Amino acid sequence: MNSIVLYAPEIPQNTGAIARTCAATGASLHLIKPLGFDISDAAVKRAGLDYWHLVDVHVYESVEEYLRTNGDRDLWLFSTKAPRCYAQAAFGPDAALLFGRETSGLPEELMERYRDRCLRIPMKARARSLNLASSASIVLYEALRQQGFPGLLDTGIMAVGEESMC
Repeated sequence: MNSIVLYAPEIPQNTGAIARTCAATGASLHLIKPLGFDISDAAVKRAGLDYWHLVDVHVYESVEEYLRTNGDRDLWLFSTKAPRCYAQAAFGPDAALLFGRETSGLPEELMERYRDRCLRIPMKARARSLNLASSASIVLYEALRQQGFPGLLDTGIMAVGEESMC
């Protein structure tokens, strides 16, 4: 199962949107503390996240705890400072896609440790960055595309003369 891993996410709306993408795709969501918001049952209900029960959520005290628990076999890190484009990676069926906090990204020592697995999403030079939820969706769907969209429904909606991608 693919995973989205968020390091110290700060904005609850971003994590909520990513959780919704995870619910729609079957990806698991891993959150590494500190979190900039509350994910207790009461807080989730109050926020109206009616899909939260469809998400396989895991919470960790640190990156080290996440790595001890899950390993780093198919771990990919994303940053605007990464040397390679995400389209150059081959994502396996257990790809773990790690994104940093909205204001400061991933810790530099983590980026150095996994330099060969650091990827970026192309964008205009003057743009600072993409929204975290948008970035996670772009990359997760590329991983799923490479895997043939396992377990996802093909709606059958396509232009005349086109074949389904699924």
